[in-house]
Amino acid sequence: MKSVELLGTLRENTGKKASKGLRSQENVPCVLYGNGDNKYFSAPASAFREIIYTPNVYLLNLNINGEKRKAIIQEIQFHPVTDALVHIDFLEVNDNKKLVVSLPVKTSGNSAGVREGGKLSIEKKKLKVKGFVKDLPEDINIDITPLGMGKSIRIGDLAFKNIEFVEASAMPVVSVKLTRAAREAAEATTTPAKK
Repeated sequence: MKSVELLGTLRENTGKKASKGLRSQENVPCVLYGNGDNKYFSAPASAFREIIYTPNVYLLNLNINGEKRKAIIQEIQFHPVTDALVHIDFLEVNDNKKLVVSLPVKTSGNSAGVREGGKLSIEKKKLKVKGFVKDLPEDINIDITPLGMGKSIRIGDLAFKNIEFVEASAMPVVSVKLTRAAREAAEATTTPAKK
């Protein structure tokens, strides 16, 4: 799992007025949960561009006034009109406790069904997995080479070392769908020519 450094400043006040003041200075009010003691801090909005606006999931090495903690983003609140960052909740990561995160799905290989004219459809862009932080990959990379026309790879078909999937095993992740052009080509080869 990729990691990123994030510098934060402890917040002295936690009310609405204080949060509004932080946002006006282009800082984001944040809170770190997880080990019994909640840490209220802020970080520059610009620091989140590379972390939030990407499909990747990051382990964040927080440095809050010199105190170092490891965390992941738990929840993000955006302004309903401007889409500006309003608030971020972080969950502290413990090396000895399993963690549930949603990892992005990536595909590799060249599907047999796509070569036959089918269309690859990624049904799930992210998958929830559980594991120790040291075992979590950057993404769930699925080899689609054997995937034929009209077939799917389901969560139950996936096997990754030291992580478990926490979603229904019957759920399709990637499929190759029959396109109209492929269907017409198949019908043309099976329908006898009219005399």
